[in-house]
Amino acid sequence: MTTKAKAEQQVYSVDGGKANGKQSVKNPIAENGVSNIKDKYVYSFGGGKADGNESMKNLLGGKGANLAEMAGHKDLKLPVPPGFTVTTEVCTYFYNHNRTYPVHLEKQIKNALAEVEKLMGKKFGDVKDPLLMSVRSGARRSMPGMMDTVLNIGLNDETVKGLIEVTGDERFAYDAYRRLVMMYADVVIEKAGGMEPAKGKGIRKIMDERLGDLKKERGVELDTEISAADLKKLVKEFKALTKKYLKVEFPEDPWDQLMGGVGAVFASWNGKRAIEYRKIERIPDDWGTAVNVQAMVFGNMGDNSCTGVAFTRNPGNGDNHFYGEYLVNAQGEDVVAGIRTPAPINNASKNDHSKDLKTLEKLMPAQYKELNEIQKRLEKHYRDMQDIEFTIEKGTLYMLQCRVGKRNGVAAVKMAADMYKEKLIDADTAVMRVGPNQLIELLLPMIDPEEEKKNKPIAKGLPAGPGGATGRVVFSSEEAVEWGLKGEKVILVREETSPEDVDGMHKSQAILTTKGGMTSHAALVARGWGKCCIVGCSDIEIHEKEKYFVTNTGKKVHEGEWLTLNGTTGLAYEGVLQLSNTDLNQNASYKVLMTLVDKAKKLGVRTNADTPKDAQQASYFGAEGIGLFRTEHMFYGEGSEKPLFLLRKMIMSTTVAERKTALDELFKFVKKDIKATLEVMNGNPVTIRLLDPPLHEFVPHDKEKLQELSRELGVRMSVLNRRILALHENNPMLGHRGVRLGVSYPEITEMQVRAILESAAELQKEGKKAYPEIMIPVVMGRHELRHQKEIVDRVYDEVCKHMGVKEITFLYGTMIETPRAALKGDSLATVADFFSFGTNDLTQMSFGFSRDDIGGFLPKYLDLKLLPEDPFVSIDQSGVGELIKIGVDKARSVKPKLKVGICGEHGGDPESVKFCHRLGLDYVSCSPFRVPIARLAAAQAAIETK
Repeated sequence: MTTKAKAEQQVYSVDGGKANGKQSVKNPIAENGVSNIKDKYVYSFGGGKADGNESMKNLLGGKGANLAEMAGHKDLKLPVPPGFTVTTEVCTYFYNHNRTYPVHLEKQIKNALAEVEKLMGKKFGDVKDPLLMSVRSGARRSMPGMMDTVLNIGLNDETVKGLIEVTGDERFAYDAYRRLVMMYADVVIEKAGGMEPAKGKGIRKIMDERLGDLKKERGVELDTEISAADLKKLVKEFKALTKKYLKVEFPEDPWDQLMGGVGAVFASWNGKRAIEYRKIERIPDDWGTAVNVQAMVFGNMGDNSCTGVAFTRNPGNGDNHFYGEYLVNAQGEDVVAGIRTPAPINNASKNDHSKDLKTLEKLMPAQYKELNEIQKRLEKHYRDMQDIEFTIEKGTLYMLQCRVGKRNGVAAVKMAADMYKEKLIDADTAVMRVGPNQLIELLLPMIDPEEEKKNKPIAKGLPAGPGGATGRVVFSSEEAVEWGLKGEKVILVREETSPEDVDGMHKSQAILTTKGGMTSHAALVARGWGKCCIVGCSDIEIHEKEKYFVTNTGKKVHEGEWLTLNGTTGLAYEGVLQLSNTDLNQNASYKVLMTLVDKAKKLGVRTNADTPKDAQQASYFGAEGIGLFRTEHMFYGEGSEKPLFLLRKMIMSTTVAERKTALDELFKFVKKDIKATLEVMNGNPVTIRLLDPPLHEFVPHDKEKLQELSRELGVRMSVLNRRILALHENNPMLGHRGVRLGVSYPEITEMQVRAILESAAELQKEGKKAYPEIMIPVVMGRHELRHQKEIVDRVYDEVCKHMGVKEITFLYGTMIETPRAALKGDSLATVADFFSFGTNDLTQMSFGFSRDDIGGFLPKYLDLKLLPEDPFVSIDQSGVGELIKIGVDKARSVKPKLKVGICGEHGGDPESVKFCHRLGLDYVSCSPFRVPIARLAAAQAAIETK
């Protein structure tokens, strides 16, 4: 390397040895419209001013931007410990340059540190009165607990003496020191150093076990009961353990500690748990994280000190009450770790576990009053619920963080509706406040009330996540993932969860922990995902090695046994209890929100429904019609035995006459279902797709049913078997199906069309509204469409004459499922009144993927990022989406007002809905339970494109 090249980089190893390169990430800032790396890498805050502000989240991360806003905004200027933020651009540089930093970074950090020293009146590394620092992560979107933190940086064998001298508290000083050694060994040396210990053999686990053994030796339960002398010994022991297991010395130099901490936070961006969380939350890998370096303030300096987490409204149910928890004589990690049960900050925050503990309002009334005033100012300033972290050091309040608080779906809807009614936010903001998938939580099943009355709970904890869930008990994240991949429903049971458990938590139906409060890691993550969760369930004791837990009544529940949780009440039940759906009509906040949604959206939302019952359910959820009624579905499920037999009889027929006889018998069943569905939709359009699947799918395989068919048709079994063999296809998806059936057997089309038109005519004569849309599937050109249109026109004339009506309102159109049909949109539009893109089959044919067979390779494609996401979940906008765009543009060049929608399952995917809005489609259609989600996504798309 040339001298010039060497001058361009400064290497700081994060593992005590040579820096190792890790995967490269693209520059996220340049791609998102913010400047490329320039000369300023460090932004200071504190002392009533700040270099940045809340709008700079892409550069400073969410935490750094909000710290700057709290410290420097003219309307806030809150008591924020001074510090500085190292930008996300440096994270990008770090990964693109072999884990090194820009040449001027060291100087800028030292200059910023000097500012902090000036404001605090202390020097970093001073042996007489040392300034201690914290190093925390801060991505532009909150990733709670997924990246690393190091506290108390700057302590060593000399500076700890100065801290004792200044504070007069030897116990506090060594408690802070042992915490630093634990964190540094775990976060900086082991994790950032790329070491991968065996399960349960990590340095943090080893140190925690030693800490637990010491408490047992001394006969104490809490960390706060350990003496100064024992803590001093622990520091030495922990350093020795670090050297023994990690082969690296704990660094005594404060500057090395600081830069090691910075590098460790950057390294944690690509840690396993952060990658898993980003995958779940769809956070881009190339965003990077900022690093926040801040002067330490201490909540563990005695009984006049504490640390806490609070929310400006209740994140569990949305109630407008200041809500939070705190721990006296503790540091922030203790609250979220769930090791000690925290106390409530006020009466509104009390729960069954903390109802007898003294509130912060009673313990420190002056500080609580100040905190309460600050939380009101923050919510008014940000116009959203805030999640805040605070520390009180010897009676002085400090604000460590504020961010938009994570909330479950029930709370999100209530807060949006309430804030709109309070005139804190406008209608558009209220609509944008709720994530489309959060609405799923309002539809989450609850334990059936009658069923619950019959069963006695075996345990009770704190209700941290909504809804009810059943699953088989597992005791580790790895087991949850393994069982989940096999299709098992599991409930993860742990003493407490940590960020390492994130994958298992996501794969579980629900989470149950024996420790922790409502602001613990498990509660926070479960709330963000809307997952059923109970925390702090001290009624059970876990025996992880033996794989069972026992309740306080002696009841044992082993791994694999069934458990039911009520996350709304905190009750756990043995076995499987029946779940029931919730009644949205009882949710006033939902009604307010959806009224705003329907005013904002432009895109129609229909449903895919095959029975009157499904149609009724979808109407209840706000569907404006049926975008896909599949005629073949009446041959499956309840009441289908007779029509299915008649269909099979028709399929096995060898002459037109035989086939027509069978179709005449089948007609009344088809008409009955169609008429009932049209009636339920009460004048809303119903798109009825004519028979689509290959006929061989309906042929029986068991001997008894084949013999029955043989008798009915009057043919020998050998003849019947030959007919079945003749129907076999090597590639049925591309075979004799859809329009091809109608071309080969026009009488099949004729029967279905007659059933549709007679149903509509009868309803019309009864004074009811009916609006059918006849859809021809799997077309590839206009000649097929014209062929079927001639049949429709002839049957229409016959029905009008037979029914004595002048006209029957209906549309004739096609389902675009083949790439050729999309490319021939202009030609097809000359015949069709509407297009409906069948995005499932269009995706299969565009990719050459069989949706039923992708399990063997798609996960690998996603892991390697050969595809950004599953194309059967969200429309592939650059490929399949481009085909849809071409089809729409060509069709509307011929017929500008052509009605166009989609009817694949993509119709319930928020990003796909937004894509359809941008293309100018008329509607999307999805399954009934996705209708509210699609409505909200459509409204948000309209607002985003204003």
